[in-house]
Amino acid sequence: MNWKLAARAAKMNPSVLREILKVTERPGIISLAGGLPSPKTFPIQAFADACAEVLHNDGQAALQYAASEGYAPLRQAVADMLPWDVDASQVLITTGSQQGLDLVAKVLIDPGSKVLVETPTYLGALQAFGPMEPHPVGVASDDDGVIVEDLVAKAKDARFVYLLPNFQNPTGRTMTEERRAAVSAAAAAANLPIVEDNPYGELWFDEAPPLPLAARNPEGVIYLGSFSKVLAPGLRLGFLVAPKSIYPKLLQAKQAVDLHTPIFTQRMVSAVMKDKFLDRHVPTIRALYKRQRDAMIAALKREMAGLDVKFNAPKGGMFLWARLPEGVDTVTLLPKAVERNVAFVPGAPFYAGEGDPRTLRLSFVTASVEEIDTAIAALAQTLREELVLLGDKKLAAAQV
Repeated sequence: MNWKLAARAAKMNPSVLREILKVTERPGIISLAGGLPSPKTFPIQAFADACAEVLHNDGQAALQYAASEGYAPLRQAVADMLPWDVDASQVLITTGSQQGLDLVAKVLIDPGSKVLVETPTYLGALQAFGPMEPHPVGVASDDDGVIVEDLVAKAKDARFVYLLPNFQNPTGRTMTEERRAAVSAAAAAANLPIVEDNPYGELWFDEAPPLPLAARNPEGVIYLGSFSKVLAPGLRLGFLVAPKSIYPKLLQAKQAVDLHTPIFTQRMVSAVMKDKFLDRHVPTIRALYKRQRDAMIAALKREMAGLDVKFNAPKGGMFLWARLPEGVDTVTLLPKAVERNVAFVPGAPFYAGEGDPRTLRLSFVTASVEEIDTAIAALAQTLREELVLLGDKKLAAAQV
């Protein structure tokens, strides 16, 4: 049968990272690659109790079709936990926050639409936007987030700017209060909508991040959140908060996709969240991740000494960003590191345009302190050997 594909299907390509990371699947690998929460943080007993409660109290409704907007008590719980005035009617429960990105793309992007993103940005967002055929444009960014002057220069005719202000994936950086105020004001002045993605905001280590961009201009921001990082990713439960002017179209897009997010999962999470469970549970995640971040930074300082490796110290979240010496390509380096039983994520695919081949992302949340020490030592040895190899090539070229 000669199946004729839609033009948009050509934009649905395999994840570059998932293809690269197939080499990490062999046994014995210490993975600093995947963006997976630590399974140690999953509140299994709380879910067992909630499951029994939901089935006992209203099992028939929990197993039936439900409203596309989401389970009303859960929508209210989301509205109540956000640090600005949100009406539950603005909350749409999604099948993971990734679905929120897909809905935003379908509602806001036409072929050729200019969409602004950070440099670098979340690869999953680029994938979600891709089938709608946008023109993604990277905005210059530094350790504090997007640079306002470049944002203003590129804002004309852009449909929106996509931002992750808190513990960004992939860099782990956090937008400062001063930068948030400036970005919010500049976007409002340019009539530039913001799509604010905040899956990691509760995973702060020493102090909570500044107020979301959505709290500063609620009518100009679509805000995305997730339960994956504070409860469990297997729930596939997220949410978005949208201005009332755009909410109906996002809801209609969702109805066409899946009718509604599984109501049993929604009811179960609603039951778990009673009695301020997250207030007790999330601090245990923060403490675990902080110990592991500290271990990774200490290992990098120890093992990478003298190798001209630059890396940051994220104030929360799950990721650390590093840049290796000039000439090193982390895509080439990855299989060599895997031979030493350690994996990371090359950084170049996270860029809207040409990526920096020297960059890489390290996740510190799933490996133990001992595994982190072993993995960073192995990565450092792999880098030393690569630098020797690069030096030999330069010497040979010079002799020709």
